[in-house]
Amino acid sequence: MAIEIFRRKEQKYLITKEQYQELTKQIASYMRPDKFGIDGRYTVTSLYFESSDHKIYFETKNKLKYRQKLRLRVYNDTGINGTAFFEVKQKHKKVVNKRRMLLPLSQAYRYLNEKEDSLEYYETSNPQVLREINYFRKLYRLEAEMVVSYDRHALHCIDDPDLRITFDLNLRCRNDDLLLEHGPHGEYFIDTDLVILEVKVNDSVPLWLTRILQTLNCEQRSASKFCTSLELLKNEALPNGIVKENVLVGGMQNGYHQSAIYN
Repeated sequence: MAIEIFRRKEQKYLITKEQYQELTKQIASYMRPDKFGIDGRYTVTSLYFESSDHKIYFETKNKLKYRQKLRLRVYNDTGINGTAFFEVKQKHKKVVNKRRMLLPLSQAYRYLNEKEDSLEYYETSNPQVLREINYFRKLYRLEAEMVVSYDRHALHCIDDPDLRITFDLNLRCRNDDLLLEHGPHGEYFIDTDLVILEVKVNDSVPLWLTRILQTLNCEQRSASKFCTSLELLKNEALPNGIVKENVLVGGMQNGYHQSAIYN
């Protein structure tokens, strides 16, 4: 059974493909591939939700101490009757809480399209999480906004089951086709020579990994998939004066630049 409740700390890095290739070599003796996918490699496609006044975007961009997102996610090629994951991702300071439920993709679409308040008749693995999702969606007046997809390479520590490392490559987005069963297509919103690295732990990053990351000059850099993709797709629809995410290889030399903005 899939885990439905997560609580962990995440450290994000924006690295080059060259760093990614070298890093996977140096951590090979400590890590094993995720059991899902082929050698820990699979595709993630997510439908993200947003309000008409971009509440989720501004909460994330301004790095509020408490912020949350709603997304509907599928893995690899998933048809209309395949399994989807509906989840709320919450972040308080550096701790991430994720609550999700499983349901057929067709049932998720039914929930999104129907206006009735009753949640009794949905085929979900966790009715309580559905109630939380429904409350959040109504409170923020969230609607389907965009699809974000990427190729993921996931690793687990051999000796520490709480340590997980993921590499996300070929990050794409679209808002002209919001059907997840149509697959992971769209515009690239991060330079294709860059990789988003996430180190996920319950407490602290082990010393051996910290030393390897330092040796390879892997610096922590915020890399918001949500903000970067929304900025590409919305462009002129966002308020003037926003400092957009710098996600080009050329921007790496001066650090990954991100400035706070205010709604």
